[in-house]
Amino acid sequence: MSGSGSAAGGSGVRAKMSRAAEDVTDSRVVTSGARAGYAVNGVLHLLIAWLGLQLAFGGYGAKADPSGAMSLVASTAVGLVSLIAIVVGFTLLAVWQIGECIRGPRTRDRLKAGAKAIVYLALALSAVSFLMGTGKSGQAQASDMTATLMKMPFGPVLVVVGGLAVAGVGVYHIVKGWTERFRRDLSSSPSRFTVIAGKVGYIARGIAFIAVGIGIVVAGVTHHPSASRGLDGALHDMLGLPWGQALVALVALGFAAYGLYSFSRARRART
Repeated sequence: MSGSGSAAGGSGVRAKMSRAAEDVTDSRVVTSGARAGYAVNGVLHLLIAWLGLQLAFGGYGAKADPSGAMSLVASTAVGLVSLIAIVVGFTLLAVWQIGECIRGPRTRDRLKAGAKAIVYLALALSAVSFLMGTGKSGQAQASDMTATLMKMPFGPVLVVVGGLAVAGVGVYHIVKGWTERFRRDLSSSPSRFTVIAGKVGYIARGIAFIAVGIGIVVAGVTHHPSASRGLDGALHDMLGLPWGQALVALVALGFAAYGLYSFSRARRART
């Protein structure tokens, strides 16, 4: 009896949490904020694309990663307002994902939503650091995080596992783009342009994730945290490959495509 009562109590608590999460995620403020967050993500990807193209063709701009894009935003006349918009957009998008994590019908869906919430919160916190004038480059953030993991028990193993996980996310993005599974994230039928932008964008992001993951794995195997250099470092490594300049340019254009897809997602996202 006590076991069944405990199970019933747990089920009741979960049902209440699910209803509360539904109330929050269905509120106009959060759903509108989530859509704004997708639009902010689109702008961020367009800026990363611009910086990536500069890198491919020998320019010397900010780092071609989210922190570099935020640094670029911070240097403009409307930098303060823009950074605040980034913080608000990504925070509300994270809140919406947390709600999806709580009320998701399947464990896989809840895990995906939880992981996305962490990413969006990290981006919001990064924007806060630039607001406060303490922003770090993506390379420094990646190296610092890797160094912290290295100091833990079985640190190098954790780093390698983390790198493989990041590379796995890259493979997932490529598959999602190639098979056009991203259509499931949209509430209405997208235009052909949106489909092409999403397909190219997800594949480009997948390639970038795999490159970043390889750097993390190398850091774990060699016990050198500096080998984990984030997106900008991964793009620099690509430049050293045969046809590296063209590869970096194509990845950058893919990020631009994902940015354009994100604007469409801001209008059509399932919220």
